Amino acid sequence: MKKILLIQVLALFITMPSCAQKLKESDVPAVVRTAFAKQYPGVAPKWGKEDGKYEAGFKNKGKNMSATFEVNGVMEESEMSIDVADLPAIALVYIKENYKGKRITEAAKISKADGTVNYEAEVSKKDLIFDATGKFLNEINH
Repeated sequence: MKKILLIQVLALFITMPSCAQKLKESDVPAVVRTAFAKQYPGVAPKWGKEDGKYEAGFKNKGKNMSATFEVNGVMEESEMSIDVADLPAIALVYIKENYKGKRITEAAKISKADGTVNYEAEVSKKDLIFDATGKFLNEINH
């Protein structure tokens, strides 16, 4: 189990920089850095930029996380890696039935600024998105 978690952690930090442009902290607007510091005091993130938004990758309370901010400092969403077993049961059933023989390689809980919670499961280089109850929402190809 520890090996699986370690692999998930490494995958998160390996894939995040490849998707986003790496930034020095000084290249991130002060309003974004301030908003992050208010949300996660004492945490030192690695910054990136993707689709015009600023993304902070960091560890908080032992969990690998990321948070996405608009240029004005408004947090759009945060994502936290979770154990596969922590996905909603209905999502696990959906994956088992629709992706027979495939393995979930990563799982995450996504919390939107409006309070909406979604879950993400990576299966066969696809991100499967589920709502808080485990209902399938969509599939995103890498």
